[in-house]
Amino acid sequence: MSNPAALSGTVATDAVGRQLDTSAPHGPRPKPFFTPRRIIMYSILFVACLYYLFPLYVMIMTSFKTMPEIRFGNIFAPPLEFSGDGWVKAWSTACTGLTCQGLSPGFWNSVKILIPSVIISTSVAAVNGYALVNWKFKGSEIFFAILIFGSFIPYQVMLYPLVMITRDLGIFGTIPAVVLVHTVFGMPILTLLFRNYFASLPVELFKAARVDGAGFWRIFFEIMLPMSLPIIVVALILQVTGIWNDFLFGVVFAGTQNYPMTVQLNNIVNSAQGSPEYNVNMAATMLTGLVPLIVYFVSGRLFVRGVAAGAVKG
Repeated sequence: MSNPAALSGTVATDAVGRQLDTSAPHGPRPKPFFTPRRIIMYSILFVACLYYLFPLYVMIMTSFKTMPEIRFGNIFAPPLEFSGDGWVKAWSTACTGLTCQGLSPGFWNSVKILIPSVIISTSVAAVNGYALVNWKFKGSEIFFAILIFGSFIPYQVMLYPLVMITRDLGIFGTIPAVVLVHTVFGMPILTLLFRNYFASLPVELFKAARVDGAGFWRIFFEIMLPMSLPIIVVALILQVTGIWNDFLFGVVFAGTQNYPMTVQLNNIVNSAQGSPEYNVNMAATMLTGLVPLIVYFVSGRLFVRGVAAGAVKG
């Protein structure tokens, strides 16, 4: 291909009249990919991935092995013949105490606890955060400080008072008792997240809506809520993970007929009947952790966006 400068009859020169080589590349030299900083960073990330993924690999491989292979084989080797018997038994026939119905009753109990707890705590926290930012009232800052202080109180300190309250309400040993406890303990941190998120939105939106005559609920539902998808996803992931993985509140407040999945898992793993069935235990552990994993992987990108947006203003 011909040089455009030569075709036009002109030669490129610098400030002092020296001829320039226009065929040579210009601009800063590209940096090499494998710099010492990147090598160290990726090495640390690789070690961290192994640290978390290796136990998961062992759990998955063990869950698909038979008990003779587990006893006499290599724990790190994949199964010689994949068997789903451990998963079937963990779900339907494993003994969780006096009954041998597997994890399936605990799964549905966890669903009954999870859905109302997440909906109520997220809804109330969203309204709280919206009101604390845009509808300040006398003592609102004190109210917010007390609410945040409550999130730092250890759960164990509040167990006995909550047992007394739920007993007086007549719901101790039932699923509504667990829902009430999860809602109460989830609201402080969720209120903080929603308050910070709404504080990061342009205040002109709220003022313009007020000028147009919109009230409390209309502004909330038509302006604030549609813009809050990232922080709602954060709240959902935090609540789903915390409530689904909870053991303490389930074993104290639910009652023996309403034990959630984590309590049933503990009963399977610590069962004193016969020798331990490690393939069943590993399968039961994987089944218990599937719901939070699926929720996080499906909405992980929105989770990061929401956390970043919710930390803009304190």
